[in-house]
Amino acid sequence: MTRKINNSYLLGQSNAPTTGGDMLKTRTDGTLVWEEVDGFEYINKWFGGRGIFAGVKNARENIDYITISTPSNATDFGDLTDGRFNLSGCSNGSRGVFGGGSSSTNGIVTTMDYITISTPGNATDFGDLLTDPYGPGACSDGSRGIWAGGLAGDDSTHHDVIQYITISTTGNATDFGDLTLAREYFEACSDGTKGIFPGGYAGSANGVNTIDYITISTPGNATDFGDLTDVYYGAACTSDTTRAVTGGGRKAGTQVNNIEYFTMATTGNSSDFGDLTVTRVYFSACSDGTKAVFGGGYNPAVNTMDYITIQTIGNATDFGDLSNTGRGTAAASGD
Repeated sequence: MTRKINNSYLLGQSNAPTTGGDMLKTRTDGTLVWEEVDGFEYINKWFGGRGIFAGVKNARENIDYITISTPSNATDFGDLTDGRFNLSGCSNGSRGVFGGGSSSTNGIVTTMDYITISTPGNATDFGDLLTDPYGPGACSDGSRGIWAGGLAGDDSTHHDVIQYITISTTGNATDFGDLTLAREYFEACSDGTKGIFPGGYAGSANGVNTIDYITISTPGNATDFGDLTDVYYGAACTSDTTRAVTGGGRKAGTQVNNIEYFTMATTGNSSDFGDLTVTRVYFSACSDGTKAVFGGGYNPAVNTMDYITIQTIGNATDFGDLSNTGRGTAAASGD
């Protein structure tokens, strides 16, 4: 049976012709009409306007926050449950989770903490990772958080383990699969479908140029994506919905300031983007989907933040300072 709307069968039919953005709306007189919607903005859940930097070697428990759209110095957010550095973080847009790293009291740990990004305060225990990773990479599709790789607590074994959590539900991590190459000292990023892991340290003084990827919704082993322009470890990585950027790091024992980029939907090698304001290694980055902010690092220890517009190739600009200097921060963003 077809229901009439405003005395028109056509308007009431489920297959009534509409353009892609049309929706059925109620007029002020109570009648119904198809009305064109000019468009809408989809907010990706693994981004947000607030950037979080957690953990640093010189103040391991510290959590800072910034407003990514507005260059300025960071503000204190609270403390991790177990102060540590060389951990990694991700978010679902409202909750940030930080896992792994080296604690001053417990060595390399499996600890995961979480915060509500909109509400400054101390972190709460989330659960445990399967392995004890130092320098892992982490990313998210807005629902599932991924940790990959890292150095084991015995300081001699590089993990190839990929593991995952559901960010909205506290608990321990679950096995996902393996990287193509076991390694530490790398970061990760996502376009909401793929999780991508560029570079890292696998026992070679020069690091590696390997880029791996996974489909975050589908557990399984990683696949080769392409190569960085050179062999780097200790770089920072973030993205918007289409482009990944990775900056800084170390090669052949020397810190670098270069930024590279690649398109996440299409496997392939990276290209030159520009330069950071400061040459450094062992730091992190976050994004609001437009701007990427890189914070902290070692050359020696710095508290520098700088930023780029991800879709505009060029050199970075000074953003402000973190509250503490040092290496090993983790970053995430949300609202």
